[in-house]
Amino acid sequence: MIDGHVHQQLGTLLAEVKNLREDFRRAEDRSDAARASMSRRMEELAGRVGTLESAVATARDDIREMKPVTEDVRKWKLMGLGALGVIGIGGASLGVTFADAVKRGLALMRMG
Repeated sequence: MIDGHVHQQLGTLLAEVKNLREDFRRAEDRSDAARASMSRRMEELAGRVGTLESAVATARDDIREMKPVTEDVRKWKLMGLGALGVIGIGGASLGVTFADAVKRGLALMRMG
């Protein structure tokens, strides 16, 4: 009777060990899949960062090329505003002079 009971316990113990081995194998498979997925995502992320670095470098070069042009345009704008101011003052002076000349001419005609 003891032998039967011992054999039954040994059978149960063997079944549990087999189940544990199967559980460990499944856990290992899931772990491998998770690591592979994480590795794939990290590679995708590295690719995206590389693309972003390239885009930033291109933008930096474009900005470096545009900066002198922008400064020239600002200079031209200031020069243009200055020229418009001078022209405006000259035009106003010319207008006042012309108006004064017409006024004097009319005054001379009335006198004469």
